[in-house]
Formats: sequence, C-alpha cells, structure tokens
Amino acid sequence: MNRIEMLFEKIKNKGEKALITFITAGDPDLDTTERLVYAMEEAGADIIELGVPFSDPVAEGPIIQAASGRGLQSGTKLSDIFMLVARLRCRTQMPLLLMMYLNSIFRFGPEKFFEECSKNGIDGVIVPDMPFEEKDEIAVFAEKYNVLLIDLVAPTSKKRIKMIASQSRGFLYCVSSLGVTGQRSSFSTDFKCFFEEIDRHSNVPTAIGFGISTAEQVKELRGYATALIVGSAIVKIVEAYGKDSVMEVKRFVRELKAALNEK
Repeated sequence: MNRIEMLFEKIKNKGEKALITFITAGDPDLDTTERLVYAMEEAGADIIELGVPFSDPVAEGPIIQAASGRGLQSGTKLSDIFMLVARLRCRTQMPLLLMMYLNSIFRFGPEKFFEECSKNGIDGVIVPDMPFEEKDEIAVFAEKYNVLLIDLVAPTSKKRIKMIASQSRGFLYCVSSLGVTGQRSSFSTDFKCFFEEIDRHSNVPTAIGFGISTAEQVKELRGYATALIVGSAIVKIVEAYGKDSVMEVKRFVRELKAALNEK
C-alpha cells in the first residue's frame, strides 16, 4: 500500500480530516525547503506537495508563478529535488508528492522519472496540465513503480466527473474555483451540488484545493471533503520572509490544522 493510501486509512480510523500543504522546491533555496517540510510536519501537515519549478506554470496564479521563478533562479533542477526527497526520507515517512507539468516529465523521460520517484520516496504526482483522457501515456510507468497519479476534477468538469472520480487513485483533487491557484476571499462554487456528484462516483478520499488561505475558510469547507489543500497562502509567507520563513510557516500550518479538526 502506498503511503498516501495508508495516511487516509489512518485519518479515517481516527475520524479526522487531513491537511495537505504546498511549497515550491528551491524557494528560496533547497535548504529552506528541507527545513520547511520538517516544520510543516511538526505543525500537523499530513501530506506535503513539492512544486517543481517550471518556466510556464499555466495553472498557477501570480504567487506561485513568482515562487517558481525564484526556484529556477536558485538553480533548482528535478534531479536536485530527488536528492532532497532522499534526504527527507532519512527523517520522515509522511506522504510526499510532486506538483509539476507534463513537459518536465517528458524531458526527463517518463519511465526514468517514475523510477526515480519510487527510488527516492515520492508517493504521488499531480500534473495539472495533463488531460485525464491522455494520462495513459505516463500512467503505465506510474503503476509500474507504485507512484500514484492524482487526478483533478473541477466544477466545470460536469459530465466528466463520473469518469474521473470513478477511476481515481490515492485521492481526488477537487478544484474549488475556476481559474488559477491563488488566495481567494470567497468561493462561488456550489460545493453541495459539486460534491454530491463527486461522492456518487468516487471510491477514494477527496481533497479541496485552489484558494484556501485562512482558518475561517478551512472551517467553512472542511465538511465537504476528506482533506483540504493550502498552497498560495504558505508560499506568500515564504516570499515575505525568505530563509527566515520556517517559524512563520509552522505557526500558520498549526493554526490551519487546529481549525480543520476543531470540534
């Protein structure tokens, strides 16, 4: 069983919700990324997504786009991220995912990429620009090396929700809103209708992402899904504090986790 699947089984048995956090690898440098991972785990994060810096991150808003640029400026390469994860595995067994774009996988070589994921301790990969209907190009290698490809479903998916939800593994990434990632003051999505359709067809846990940035929003949305994903709000702290961001991020993640499972 994959670490992601084991984590959600544990969460289910405890009757709790999972917190998934995101940072961009190499922003501002890989040493800070490593310290941030340990700090977020200590603060209560259950799963961590590491963004792979990319020159054209089309699904991202300005906050994560800028972080991707800083990661590239620090010289962060995919091979460096694999080495980082190998170091992390000396101290943590929490589920780790890569959030990245399809072109980076093809440039590295799909089979070699998933082999390296497995060898170094990556449990899952999220590819926001990969159409669900075309994922078979890389899914065969992901399955071979027991790395979960995490599918995304959006309010606009409509008739495709059944197809995507029924075939997903690990967890289903449910996009909260139209557009790109980024902090939002409110959500226009009818979550009740959205999740009624998802829950009708999904056999895996669900996670809401895109735009969640406050403890109040965590409380507002926690009833709909098994997990909540917070990215841009954390990346913004890293942008503001740089190498000194670890304690600020830790405080914020602890606040989110408390709100998530508050009785």
